[in-house]
Amino acid sequence: MLDIFQKWYERYFFEEESILLLVLLGVALALLLTIGDIMSPILASIVLAFLMQGLATRLIQMGLPQSLAVIASYLVFVGFFFGFMLVLMPLVWRQLLSLFAELPRMVEQGRALLQVLPEQYPHLVSAQQIADWVALAQAEIGQVGQTVLSFSLASIPLMLTILIYLILVPLLVFFLLKDRELILGWLGGFLPHERPLLTRIWREMNEQVANYARGKVIEILIVGAVSYVAFTWLDLRYAALLALLVGLSVIIPYIGATVVTLPVFFIGLFQWGFSTELFYLMLVYGVIQALDGNVLVPLLFSEAVNLHPVAIILAVVFFGGVWGLWGVFFAIPLATLVKAVINAWPRPTE
Repeated sequence: MLDIFQKWYERYFFEEESILLLVLLGVALALLLTIGDIMSPILASIVLAFLMQGLATRLIQMGLPQSLAVIASYLVFVGFFFGFMLVLMPLVWRQLLSLFAELPRMVEQGRALLQVLPEQYPHLVSAQQIADWVALAQAEIGQVGQTVLSFSLASIPLMLTILIYLILVPLLVFFLLKDRELILGWLGGFLPHERPLLTRIWREMNEQVANYARGKVIEILIVGAVSYVAFTWLDLRYAALLALLVGLSVIIPYIGATVVTLPVFFIGLFQWGFSTELFYLMLVYGVIQALDGNVLVPLLFSEAVNLHPVAIILAVVFFGGVWGLWGVFFAIPLATLVKAVINAWPRPTE
């Protein structure tokens, strides 16, 4: 047994750099598991600075001085950041509270819709089952109410956290943009001077993750904005809340769109019932999803990551379980990192 392990070790860890890479990956995973929540503002700032660096690079290529390009890209970030935090989020929060206030009425309306089922399908659904379903829904609403109450009682620490994000994240993004070369040079000083493996992985990750992250942000903005315009045009209630959910659903391929379809359908159902308005809503929503999957995604991600759907789903499940919401967002980039490491890992020549 020891001989088998030794041969395997000598086959895949015969280079010093491969051991260094394994240590770096282990340290990074340990940090995410232990202090991932504490590092969330820093990691969010790194990602945002990485996204805005692409805009700064484009401006420099167009002839703008580096300092002006950094300032211009930072001003774009500040506009989007504070617009999201101070305009969109309060609107979504108000609509969420309004939706929660209407949940009891929706349950009663759902009871009225379901009561016809035992008469039409007595062999499949009974009146007692309908009563049990309604009671279960009312119990769930009660639990949600307790959650909202506890959330309101803990609002002071939450407000402090939001204030920290509002101050800390923009500052970190500015300095990460301004001193990018200095910071990368300082971090590179801790690594060996000759690092072909790490350089190869960095180049592949820098290109593919940049394409993915920037493309995903553009996709979220386009899908969310188009959904908001469409829902508002159809006079659908909670248009901003649903549009935000539809936009964020593109983060999780294959799963997000399926999950978000349910609230869109049920809110339309409770607002209009089984009518032509509901049919038009689902038709427009289906067109948006079809254009996103067949036009927008191939256009934005033609040169981005190429992962099998099974690998994507496994990455979402694993990294989401390890790191929560951030793990879901970074599941595909992290899966791309694993793929890049496997592809670049040194192997002895036969």
